[in-house]
Amino acid sequence: MKQVRRLTVLAATAAAAISVSLSALTVLAPAGATDGLKGGPSSCRNMSELVVPGAERLEATCLADLTTTGTVTSGHTDPSPFTGFGGLSAAGTVNPSGVPGVQLDGYFPDTSTFNTTHGWNHDAQFVIRMPRHWNGGLVVASPPGIRRQYASDVIISDTVLARGYAYASTDKGNSGPTLYTDGQQPGDVIAEWHSRVTELTIAAKKVLAQNYHRKPRTTYVAGFSVAGYPARRQLENRPELYDGGIVWSGVLITPERNLLTILPTALRNYPTFATTGSPAAQQAILDAGIPAGSEPTWAYSYRAFWDPIQRFLREELDPSYDGDTQAGHPFCASGSPDCEADYDLSARPQEVRDAISRVSLTGRVGKPLLEIQGTLDTAVTPGDSRHYAAMVANQGRGAMTRLYEVEGGSHFEARYSLDPILLRPTLPCFREAFPLLERWTKNGELPPTSHLVTRDPSADPLNICDLTTQP
Repeated sequence: MKQVRRLTVLAATAAAAISVSLSALTVLAPAGATDGLKGGPSSCRNMSELVVPGAERLEATCLADLTTTGTVTSGHTDPSPFTGFGGLSAAGTVNPSGVPGVQLDGYFPDTSTFNTTHGWNHDAQFVIRMPRHWNGGLVVASPPGIRRQYASDVIISDTVLARGYAYASTDKGNSGPTLYTDGQQPGDVIAEWHSRVTELTIAAKKVLAQNYHRKPRTTYVAGFSVAGYPARRQLENRPELYDGGIVWSGVLITPERNLLTILPTALRNYPTFATTGSPAAQQAILDAGIPAGSEPTWAYSYRAFWDPIQRFLREELDPSYDGDTQAGHPFCASGSPDCEADYDLSARPQEVRDAISRVSLTGRVGKPLLEIQGTLDTAVTPGDSRHYAAMVANQGRGAMTRLYEVEGGSHFEARYSLDPILLRPTLPCFREAFPLLERWTKNGELPPTSHLVTRDPSADPLNICDLTTQP
């Protein structure tokens, strides 16, 4: 291979790490950890004795508020994924707050050092939050894109903490714009995402049993965008760990359909469309799967997603395409050497397709799955989610999943304010899926069949979504 890939800890190593001697673990309780709780609630008093099996480092903190309202102020999250027009929620979204409890930060053994959070310079970092008033459940997540362990706080952690769940998230074992240098073989980085979610799920269940003196009754896995991929894969390969899951615009990886089969066409044709308005270029992008009506968002999609994600993903799965160059040539013109716009997966060697097959989804889910998908999503297209739903059905498991397509939903929530007539936030629908999943998995109450979630002009689009009304 053209570059030296650092060996990462994959599934076998992750499983072995679970059995590491617990006596080697050090728990650090920062000074003033119980400030604001006047001595700390009972759920905090024994936090220094908690052990996350397999973790090399652990810090326990008693917080007055585990939601982002509190953790942004106290420094127990990273708010950068929440802000600006690239943020994960739209301005005006109301998040719940006021959930006291214990936060555990730490990391599992790993050899890569992309994650600089806390100054640790160590990957496989995680966060576990345990509310004082626990409902007996756990929600496990990971970050979208190339972000780190706190990235889903504003979209998942706040939501589930307010419902009484404990929350756990991993950084997936690698992060940042050069994550493709991790591992030894193509696909190692993506394979590690799956093993890290497994590792954290097992460890989080055990530490919850220590803290609450009983095992969690319910465990869900959830994820947005790239994080939707390991969530699906967990339900396919480790269903015994979960009771169900929720995926919002989950990235699809199969040999037949994946981002490498869609994005090159968009990259090749968008510059022409942007400069000339060419109907042929526009139609080529639509034919590739980018949804009609999303054209006003294409400029941002091209800059923020299509080009960087194509380069990162292609470098991870097909590093030989551009010779000694790492992650290609940003915004290259079609026809230039090794340009991503001219990438043709079907013409690449068999070993590239083998690398994709190794990490592909199968649709063979073993527990109930709710899927949320925006109709104007230009990153993970509606066709991707429909394709996965068809995969599940082809496995004879169609009754185990639902797909709700949100009219006007895009992949970039914070840009709603720039075009509120065209777009609609999808986060409220993602949140509304949790009670549906609860009733499905706990009471056997079937959720509504798959359908289009149409706009309700009388409702607050930032905070309200009704998944039960069908057109």
